[in-house]
Amino acid sequence: MFQSYASSSVNPDARLAGKEAAAGVKNDGLKAAFVYMSCDYNVGEVLAGAAEVLPGVPLFGNTSFTGVITQEGYIGGDKPFVGILAFADPELTVGVAAAPKDGCSIKTGTEIAKEAMKSAGRTDAPDYFYMAASPAEEEDYLEGICSVIGRVPFFGGSAADNSIEGKWLLYADGKCFADGCIAAFFWGGAKMANVYTGAYRETGDFGIITKVADRRRLVEIDGEPALKKYADWRGLNVDDIKGGDLLVATITSPLGVKDRLGKLIAIRHPMGGNDDLSMNCGNNLAEKTCVIRMEATVDELIDSTGNTLKELIAKMPGKPVAFHLVHCGGRRAGIGDRIGEVAKQLKEAAGDVPFICEFTFGEYGFERDGQNTCGGLMLSFTGFYE
Repeated sequence: MFQSYASSSVNPDARLAGKEAAAGVKNDGLKAAFVYMSCDYNVGEVLAGAAEVLPGVPLFGNTSFTGVITQEGYIGGDKPFVGILAFADPELTVGVAAAPKDGCSIKTGTEIAKEAMKSAGRTDAPDYFYMAASPAEEEDYLEGICSVIGRVPFFGGSAADNSIEGKWLLYADGKCFADGCIAAFFWGGAKMANVYTGAYRETGDFGIITKVADRRRLVEIDGEPALKKYADWRGLNVDDIKGGDLLVATITSPLGVKDRLGKLIAIRHPMGGNDDLSMNCGNNLAEKTCVIRMEATVDELIDSTGNTLKELIAKMPGKPVAFHLVHCGGRRAGIGDRIGEVAKQLKEAAGDVPFICEFTFGEYGFERDGQNTCGGLMLSFTGFYE
């Protein structure tokens, strides 16, 4: 029978925080533990403390932007934090692997997939998998993993710090690094469902991407400088959205790209405006595809969390037994000190089902009949059910 547990700690002592969070879950045949924490901790000490309480249990995850949410509410802000979501099920097999970036990220992805299968003693593709990576080249790691196991649903998100300074870390399989990828493959046990959405509204502003550089720099839309085109759409002065000002300005009005079936709009978050009027985006872009300006108010960003979790519950044909919720760090920044409203909505929607919500710099999910996708400013809400 599948069992899940969620716990957290804000103890300022890193090792004690790991021990306290781990003590809040029952070590009764645990097969896996997602661990998310503050980049202000000594990550190795937190994991060492957790391992003392949960010996032999795979611990994996990444640093989270400013906090986490569990049944206990939101923790973080100006205090370091750690949260754990753990699974136990005699029918569940889990294989974990990790690798720092070393040359080709696609190749690294293939090596991670092979190692995860090897660690689980399996040669068949998993039922689903979890991935976390540094906020760059996520699509390449994913491509490498899927080249080994095929079209398998996944979920997860990119590591984050509190100030976009590159202080994020990933950890799994006894390894810890800032640049690379980790994965956990799952066979058997509870089934998985995912809702992957930006929950933004389409506007009437759209255009064709006519020039991209380095995969993530949007240079031209409809043959015009991308930053100018975006500024004109919104009636803004282009000089006011250069540099990091663009990141903040686009939290409530980012760009989106539709999948080939029109069922999913993957959000592309403009992260910085350049002097040449191009814009740096958080995920890959392709020329000769359409980009759409999206919109949402802060109220809508908050309400989207509870609504998306309810949508996920309605999507699952069986009894929910755990929720793993990935919430974009940019959305969290836009929500600001109203984050308690998000915690309230998630707790009300989840009921007595254990959950954890982390805040990431990239979100991963899938749409039925579509492909595994990486995006930004999104929600990837995953449920496990019997």
